[in-house]
Amino acid sequence: MPTIGVFPAAGALGTSTINHLVKLVPASDLILVARKPDNDHLAELARAGATVRRADYEEPSTLDRVFDGVDVLLLISYASIEIQFRFEAHKHAIDAARRSGVKHIFYSSLGFAGDLETSSVAHVMKAHLKTERYLAELQSSSSSTQFTYTAVREGIYSESFPIYTSWFNPHHPADEVAIPHAGDGPGVTWVKRDELGEATAKLVVDYTKSPRDFPYLNRVLLLSGPREISLRETVEILGRQVGKPLKIREISMDDYVKLPQHGKKFFYHGIDLTREWATAWDAIRRGETAVVSPLLGQILGREPESFETTVKALCDGSVSLADRRY
Repeated sequence: MPTIGVFPAAGALGTSTINHLVKLVPASDLILVARKPDNDHLAELARAGATVRRADYEEPSTLDRVFDGVDVLLLISYASIEIQFRFEAHKHAIDAARRSGVKHIFYSSLGFAGDLETSSVAHVMKAHLKTERYLAELQSSSSSTQFTYTAVREGIYSESFPIYTSWFNPHHPADEVAIPHAGDGPGVTWVKRDELGEATAKLVVDYTKSPRDFPYLNRVLLLSGPREISLRETVEILGRQVGKPLKIREISMDDYVKLPQHGKKFFYHGIDLTREWATAWDAIRRGETAVVSPLLGQILGREPESFETTVKALCDGSVSLADRRY
């Protein structure tokens, strides 16, 4: 059976995907690479037979040979909204994987850029698009005939709604949501994080079963939620769950950038990228996050969970809000 690598083997999407992988393949088929390999979850998987190794996107030298023995790698994107630094981090990992003989890379991209388009006005999507292009260039080069890839554009997490609602907290709800958007459609096809992890795990395992017949070789895929929901309806759903009327107050970009609740959430390497992050609103206006793809439901074999259902669990406290999804 081919060996499956996951890097980074942590964070919301990585943990979810690994939890579903171990339901489908023996833990001994997994090589899990993380910045902190001694965390409790990875230690438990190691006891079950998984190989656990250390590497860090921010320390490129740690990537050298860390993917030895991996046949197929799930490469989860570096958590940042920077462009060049983020792309270079991905490139180092991809190059290291190829030197180690990895045959196929699944790359976790993001659900902007509309219906599999190759451009986006969202700053947060730029490094993903550069990484997708790099994978395609490697695959098409004459020296890379044995290398294939699949870029999975993971839709916008339902659990990440605070990022798009000025950090609205259902447990301490504000009276309004101040954002640089009126709330009209097009909107967002919100998707449950754990269903993305489940579908990604199934895609990886399907590839390992029959690489030559895998239908998504050298392709970009979109996994979305079951319907488009405008930001206005998103906020109204949140209001119903917390038991108070909730509306959007549209503000200028300058005022948005100055909101105190952002704190240093969009600081990277000492630089404030809040304004750059806010280009996401322009992308939403253009319909980049409004495409409904049937693929997630087809892979899961069921209708994906609705935003309302996921949000109800979040507001009840039975599940946690997502870490940032960039």
